[in-house]
Amino acid sequence: MAPAPSSTSSAITLNINGEKHHLPIDHRTTLLDALRERLDLTGTKKGCDQGQCGACTVLVDQRRVVSCLSLAVAAEGREITTIEGVADADELHPVQQAFLDLDGYQCGYCTPGQICSAIAVIEEHAAGWPSAVTDDPAPEAGPPPLTPEEIRERMSGNLCRCGAYVSIVQAVARAAGEYAAEGSAAGKHTAEGHAAGTDAAEEAAA
Repeated sequence: MAPAPSSTSSAITLNINGEKHHLPIDHRTTLLDALRERLDLTGTKKGCDQGQCGACTVLVDQRRVVSCLSLAVAAEGREITTIEGVADADELHPVQQAFLDLDGYQCGYCTPGQICSAIAVIEEHAAGWPSAVTDDPAPEAGPPPLTPEEIRERMSGNLCRCGAYVSIVQAVARAAGEYAAEGSAAGKHTAEGHAAGTDAAEEAAA
């Protein structure tokens, strides 16, 4: 006689860094423990295990979450990005490069969570999301200036016991500037391409 199915565990599929992982898991297992203990993705760190330090921050559907407070079963079917999946092959992510260039870390324990959080911060800011220190939170005001005060507020959920905050703020600011420059270049390229296409269409019509 086959054993009755367990009511406390399931076989789930987690999509992590573009790769699907199938595993049986207890419903009470956190996403952090699934990553570290079951899948050997140890870049994500366990700090306080209470959602207060940010060391375990990962991206779920491109939004940052503290994985120690997230259940693995709740992440099934969603796109999970850990620090191992941030770089593009051998090319570092702009946030990673900025942390490296500007010494945005010391012991490095909190760095994976800092980097994942910073990536989300830049995207949130570009989308016009206000923070607690934003002067004009109205959507029509557009993204606020990404001042050091804005960066500190938006990154405040990630603690650095070494106190590398000055360099972390500088790294986030540099990476955000590169994002903005790339966006402007892409917009210019699109506009030029559209203009060229319009000219060609007018010539063809003539």
